[in-house]
Amino acid sequence: MAEEHVEDNHGEEGPVPVLRWDLGLFEQVVRNFRFPPEWDARYPAQNQTAADAPPGYITLFEDFFLQGNFRLPTTNFMGNILHFYNFHISQMSPPGMVRVRHYESLCRAHGIEPTVEKFQAFYQLIRTMGFFSFASRGATRKILLNPPKSFHDWKPKFFFIHKEMLPIAMPFQAWTEPVLKEDLPIPKHERWYHQLTPTSNRVFGENVLIAACMSD
Repeated sequence: MAEEHVEDNHGEEGPVPVLRWDLGLFEQVVRNFRFPPEWDARYPAQNQTAADAPPGYITLFEDFFLQGNFRLPTTNFMGNILHFYNFHISQMSPPGMVRVRHYESLCRAHGIEPTVEKFQAFYQLIRTMGFFSFASRGATRKILLNPPKSFHDWKPKFFFIHKEMLPIAMPFQAWTEPVLKEDLPIPKHERWYHQLTPTSNRVFGENVLIAACMSD
């Protein structure tokens, strides 16, 4: 596997440091996930950060795909999550992506339509290290067993792609804006709540994601 590179520029301000990853790894992502030329996936130039997406482009991270079963074009549910919580996908961490897609796959497996309202029964929005993620609500059932403990050097592994791949309004939420705590009732008497049985996170093959309507 090609060597990864990380650059630190201490003169740069903001939540995302200057980081690079190897061109060969980026080309593997484009090839393995079959990005067509019209998506115009771009490897970042030297000294570009994940916050430097060109006009008309968005930033995505490799681990969204490798660990979180994320695919393009994205599902309506992913769009609903971003719209409801009102942040940009480039502000989501891979652990957050894992939880969103694990919940969606669990719903699909049980024939349940994934909705933000049902998602809120299990998860609370959090912000850590300048990125958004989701944590289990205190008294709710845990539906994700053995989540990945860490994502090694995920921040350097970003690229830019045409924003039409996510044709929804995604504002950049200010880092100073407080994350509201949701005081919602737990739907303990709802059948769907108990149908979503706890499972470990798995990285699925493409055939499984296609069958679950989570990939084209």
